[in-house]
Amino acid sequence: MKPPHAKATAAEPSAVNAVHDSSTRSFYEADARARIAGLLDRASFREFVGPCRRMASPHLTPLDQPGAFDDGVVVGEGLLRGRRVLIAAQQGAFLGGGVGEVHGAKLTGLLERAVTERPAAVLLLLDTGGVRLHEANAGLIAISEILRATLAARAAGVAVLALIGSGNGAFGGMGIVARCCSAVLMSEEGRLSLSGPEVIETVRGVEEFDARDRALVWRVTGGKHRFLLGEANLLVADRIDAFADAVLAALDGLHESGDSLVALEREQTRLSQRIADYGDCRDGLEIWRRQGIAEPERLPLLDTAEFLAAAATRGTPCN
Repeated sequence: MKPPHAKATAAEPSAVNAVHDSSTRSFYEADARARIAGLLDRASFREFVGPCRRMASPHLTPLDQPGAFDDGVVVGEGLLRGRRVLIAAQQGAFLGGGVGEVHGAKLTGLLERAVTERPAAVLLLLDTGGVRLHEANAGLIAISEILRATLAARAAGVAVLALIGSGNGAFGGMGIVARCCSAVLMSEEGRLSLSGPEVIETVRGVEEFDARDRALVWRVTGGKHRFLLGEANLLVADRIDAFADAVLAALDGLHESGDSLVALEREQTRLSQRIADYGDCRDGLEIWRRQGIAEPERLPLLDTAEFLAAAATRGTPCN
């Protein structure tokens, strides 16, 4: 039986508030609860469907797989610099942050709750390889429900932000969810794509994409590349407080520009032009060079501030 959505549950005490880590720590190295603790104002987080509810996946035990009482995702509400937000953080260490039935229902419920409660934003801290293969059909259905709920929240005037700076990044169906959000915020360490490097290599061969070439992987799926392509709205340093600052900047920017039809049509035009601009490129370096960036091979070595300064000098063939 499908678990109830998070919107119908009462808030619970959470371990997040008990161990409030410094907001200056690495976003990449933190786990789901530490990321929430660092982002939100102290003692403001209230968790929905927490571990005390023991809403573990019913599909893992028959497959002799370990379970988790929060099913690998933490959802709740809190304050970010005084603004009320709904927030979800995936636990990448549990089954690669994979989405299953319970995991997906918690995310869907949070987004549906946003439609009625109208918070300042919904923050999705993504750390996932996509659908959990152990419960693939349920996971695929969950992705479709998350997508629908994301678009419904945006249609209701609630900003939905994807924060990507984790070890797993955002791949598969959750990569699609990220691009359906109002804005995507990434660090250099984050990755965003539909198919993972290993999947591409398996299907198309190592000549098409060498998944062992980690530099290539980041030049194609990493935060710097996604920012240069316009798929990440903001590139931030790998600190939790930098992500908090970026959330506020993104919300202020969305408030000024709105979610207008003109903006969506402009985005569609940009995407339609991309194949013509970059279709023959085999590496991020070629794309960066075509954008007019001097010495593109230096970009992976630059810290975030230096990179943004260098990127500001580029041409704008597709942005």
